[in-house]
Amino acid sequence: MAHLLVLLATALVAGSFVASAGLAGTISPFSLTALRFGLASAALLPWVLARGARRRAFVSALPRAGAISFFFAAFFACQFEALETTTALNTGALYTLVPFLTALLCLVLLRQRLTGRQLAVYLLGTVGTAWVVFRGDLDRLLGFELLPGDPLFLLGTVIMGLYGITLRQLSRADDDRLALVAGILLTGTFWMAVALAVSGDALGWERLGAGDAFAMTYLVVGATLLTVPLYQASTMTLGPRRVMAYTYLTPGLVALLELALHGTPVAPRVLPGLGLSVLATIWLQRED
Repeated sequence: MAHLLVLLATALVAGSFVASAGLAGTISPFSLTALRFGLASAALLPWVLARGARRRAFVSALPRAGAISFFFAAFFACQFEALETTTALNTGALYTLVPFLTALLCLVLLRQRLTGRQLAVYLLGTVGTAWVVFRGDLDRLLGFELLPGDPLFLLGTVIMGLYGITLRQLSRADDDRLALVAGILLTGTFWMAVALAVSGDALGWERLGAGDAFAMTYLVVGATLLTVPLYQASTMTLGPRRVMAYTYLTPGLVALLELALHGTPVAPRVLPGLGLSVLATIWLQRED
């Protein structure tokens, strides 16, 4: 069941890339993410605060939720700042390192074993996902070079690994899940508001038109309200390494969604990369 939950969450996150593409350039990414988290927490809080027991659980979980959401928000901050001086292609390529870096962090921080065979599978998954990111184009791969924003985004990939570990370590079996998720979203809104203030960007919410309503609704409901509890529940069962391994499927799922929604064909030369990504993801679930 946990595998189905994280697979659904991964598909919803892939959909957020498609939805965000329609909003790109409309308002500041910091402002967009703060609005996304804020609307999600506003939708959830009435359900949490209406009951005394859940309200007490929410207050009790708030410090842990703040620590969890700090890493989540810090990843977005690194991503948005990095994109000022790098490209989406570079960030997509570097993001393929998240499962491997999460495994290294689990080795260092949690003393989880990492075998040579597992390292080989992580390499296989990285190659397969990078193949999809570069669209099977060898010239694009050979032309890859690090840009000024790439070290910052690489830090962001490490932070994403820490988010997975923190989500597992600071969640408790007896947590009121709704209260914890509401805490994560509310404190995440705060962290993104801080990032927005530091960046000096304007809110710009008035620039969102009626045509942006569907994409914004998807980001709030599908990519936030649903994915946060799905990741929390699956990470409690599977652990951060196995959950983050599903990241290898994200570029392929984005390509399939583009095909389904916009008719954008999947190039045949991308298919071997998709196959390697799926194989590595399944193998890592068995290995762990």
